[in-house]
Amino acid sequence: MVSAGPDVPALLAPGDIRELARRLDVRPAKRLGQNFVTDAGTVRRIVSLAGLQPDDVVLEVGPGFGSLTLGLLPAARHVTAIEIDPSLAAALPGTVAAHAPFFPQRLTVLTADAARIGAGELPGAPPTALVANLPYNVAVPVVLHLLAELPTLRRGLVMVQAEVADRMTAPPGSRVYGVPSVKLAWYADSRRAGPVPRTVFWPVPNVDSQLVAFTRRDPPQIAVPRAEVFAVVDAAFSQRRKTLRAALATWAGSAADAERILRAAGVDPGARGESLGVAEFARIAQAATIGES
Repeated sequence: MVSAGPDVPALLAPGDIRELARRLDVRPAKRLGQNFVTDAGTVRRIVSLAGLQPDDVVLEVGPGFGSLTLGLLPAARHVTAIEIDPSLAAALPGTVAAHAPFFPQRLTVLTADAARIGAGELPGAPPTALVANLPYNVAVPVVLHLLAELPTLRRGLVMVQAEVADRMTAPPGSRVYGVPSVKLAWYADSRRAGPVPRTVFWPVPNVDSQLVAFTRRDPPQIAVPRAEVFAVVDAAFSQRRKTLRAALATWAGSAADAERILRAAGVDPGARGESLGVAEFARIAQAATIGES
């Protein structure tokens, strides 16, 4: 297939993807969470919902055969695609040259693990938006790592397993509110942005998918590092059914120390972790530091 025009790349059809897979001898790997989008309408929907501006530098994780990449290129100043599969990474520039011949200069492809990549490894202008069909098995760690590592990321739209989307966007008090909810809330406001049917993927996954949109905001203003707040979050949810006084006992040194810190932070020791927002976890971490000084 050839490009549809200078401003409208020819998006990949299911036959294009299967032919690329045959030529590259690629078989979707479950261990890498590889489920490739084969529907052009879904690609257009994702690009539209991402709300990209012409000066945006997009970070795409797991571009695969390039379905979403081709849709992103006309909408942004540049796309940096991080692909862990060397054969897919090597083939992507050629796919873009064939289907979007006016846009190859807008693409940079890196063969790397997005969950480990550092800001210094990204060439060119720093990314401003994350748009990706994320591998199901690493979605949350990848998003949290990139938000921590790349402060220039101001917003994003990611496709994840529906249950993961629920946990990422859950508010305090929700049944599925937990560690991913709190840690993502440290960096950004998030919301579910719509379901994605199983039928748009190859191979068809046995789970539903969901789009999650996020917009970065300032974290709570406290005088302790983020890592100390996250340590409180991990401890609080390690034993969900216990009160904070009990759940934080090991972290604090004893149940009595946990109660003292919680009261200093203005948090009920009899509450449970799922009732607290990120600001309250931050206050607990700060109260513990003050108590040590």
